[in-house]
Amino acid sequence: MSRLQSRVTPLHRAKLLALVSGVVCQASFFAAVAVMAIGLHGEMIGLSNTQTAGLGAICNLLLLFFFPALHSLLLSNKGRKVVAALLPGETGRHLVTTTFVTIASLQLIALFLLWAHLGQAEWRPPEAVRPIWEILYAASWILLATAMVQAGLGIQMGLLGWTSVLKGETPRYPSFSTGGLYTVCRHPVYFAMALVSCTGPVWNLDHAIIAAVFTTYCVIGPIFKESRLEKQFGAKFSEFKKDRPFFPTPRSLLRALGLLEAATPSTKARL
Repeated sequence: MSRLQSRVTPLHRAKLLALVSGVVCQASFFAAVAVMAIGLHGEMIGLSNTQTAGLGAICNLLLLFFFPALHSLLLSNKGRKVVAALLPGETGRHLVTTTFVTIASLQLIALFLLWAHLGQAEWRPPEAVRPIWEILYAASWILLATAMVQAGLGIQMGLLGWTSVLKGETPRYPSFSTGGLYTVCRHPVYFAMALVSCTGPVWNLDHAIIAAVFTTYCVIGPIFKESRLEKQFGAKFSEFKKDRPFFPTPRSLLRALGLLEAATPSTKARL
């Protein structure tokens, strides 16, 4: 064994793997955001010219439904074990969040880059109201980014895994978020994602199908997430659920703005 090889300890290999995984994860994450933002805006950039209509439609279905199915599967306890096993040893277990975000990002990139256009007909808002649509679309992305920050970028962007390994630490998973947008509803990330899917100004059959599936997943996905959180945190999460609706309501918005007081047991009795 050479002197160089003798100096490469398991810790060095773990940190090198973490660094490579981190670079791949963050690059794929931002690439996924870019292609998704362009695609949902209405400028779908798939490879439809290389496929027949029938084969293209089948590929679309596989791409579209494979994303939420695998996403939910890998978030389960068994799925996390599969993700951990994709990289060697204990390092693979520490890099679960990083590997998961990489897989999800690559799925989104594949969805929007390989999507086969299903038709040429499209609807665009009149020029007089086009700026309103653009503002709504931009605001939806800002809301999504804010929700992700408040949920914890370490988890949402896959930072927790690879940065912890580089520091020589075991990843410490935070509890569920309760402040900020989480005072308005229980699932601001999913709500914002649904808005992003539905506020793009250019609509055609491609956009309608993707928006419908994404929005449906944003309603169903949190149900599975709540089941996992209830098992993990028990009464603490059950208490959190009491005063917060699933998605925002006018009442929860007014209460978050301080314009409506939370109902106490005595006020509930009077009502």
